[in-house]
Amino acid sequence: MLVLLARDGSHPLGVGGVAREVYELYFRWYGVLADGGFPLDDPLWQYPPAAGPVILAPGLVPGASYFQAFVAMTLIADAVVVLLLVRAGRRPGRSLRGALLWTCSLPLLLHIPLARYDVQVTAFAVAALLALPTAAGRTSPVKADSAKTSSTRAWSAIAGACAAAGAVIKVWPALVLLGTPPGRITRTAWTAAAATAAGLLLLLAALFTHPFDFLSQQGDRGVQIESLGGTVLSLARQAGWPGEMRYQYGSVEFVGPYVPTVAATCLVLTVLACVALVGRRIRAVRSGRWTTATPYDAALCAVLLFTVTSRVISPQYLIWLLGLAAVCLTSRATTQRPVAAVLAAAAAVSTLAYPTLYEDVMTGTWTGCLVMLVRNGLLVTAAVLSWKGLWSSTTKLPGNRETGANRENRSKAKIHS
Repeated sequence: MLVLLARDGSHPLGVGGVAREVYELYFRWYGVLADGGFPLDDPLWQYPPAAGPVILAPGLVPGASYFQAFVAMTLIADAVVVLLLVRAGRRPGRSLRGALLWTCSLPLLLHIPLARYDVQVTAFAVAALLALPTAAGRTSPVKADSAKTSSTRAWSAIAGACAAAGAVIKVWPALVLLGTPPGRITRTAWTAAAATAAGLLLLLAALFTHPFDFLSQQGDRGVQIESLGGTVLSLARQAGWPGEMRYQYGSVEFVGPYVPTVAATCLVLTVLACVALVGRRIRAVRSGRWTTATPYDAALCAVLLFTVTSRVISPQYLIWLLGLAAVCLTSRATTQRPVAAVLAAAAAVSTLAYPTLYEDVMTGTWTGCLVMLVRNGLLVTAAVLSWKGLWSSTTKLPGNRETGANRENRSKAKIHS
């Protein structure tokens, strides 16, 4: 990955220029942030306020260029993710497959992870999930003493704070709390997340000017060529659709007839995904079925559904999905093993789309269409498998409801028989 990054200027694979986003765009934003304000009226600045300190931090490292410091910080974040996954995997009844997946699958994205700040955001999401008490093997007995209760609350608050910190950098980590166990853990984690997010936003609003200008740069976005909707439009273009591709809002998007309709359809699908996730949680709470892997599985499923229904699917989104899949694999109770395998394959194909064959994708050749069809087909497959596994593991028909005590008694009966 480092070798490819060092040779990025010579275009070792495809279009090259992967690192340009750091030493040109991020560095330009660093100059604006260093003057005490967020980028104003900049269509490329589309990130929540806490992204500012992440962009600003490399420029404050002495003795290194901005680019060198940024890569070093990304490698540190990567090491933190590995450490968290290894520690979780070494606990009794857990697995090191998560650490193995992250270590082996991240390089499938070539040098892209080192030239984006998504590894840092993923580290917050991973930390949030692994801090959850039930997810980390810290669940107290029913008649827990006060020390264990305090520990549960503390770890729940830490999980909420980590999720909130990630969310005010890049929004999506807020979804990792959708699978928290009902009761005190959820109340504590969600309260801590809300308090942390509010505190960070207030602090950044006091330190920088124009902290919420990014909101004005979102509404007019179209359909990116790498999204699921973009794949549909690419195939339609082969059939004679007169639309065109144009660089805007930091990516190549489609413009032309029916593009607003496709974009609106994506938004509707996102809303339906949100409704489905909330409905699943309500049904799971009523059924009383919750495993130690449910917070992990629900987080991966939520981010997958929001990814495949998005108007934009950038290659770095795979970093999020691989990180969450790795967390799932630390639990032997997870239903997401097939999903992790599909996501690893999607990561490999994604690097064909960008940067290797990006010229074909941008010009809409049959090669580019085929690559995007395969990559997005894998993502849709992963989303379907993820939802199916999550639904089957946490819901039951009302007539077949089974309490935890009944399951325990039935297990004991099997042992004695």
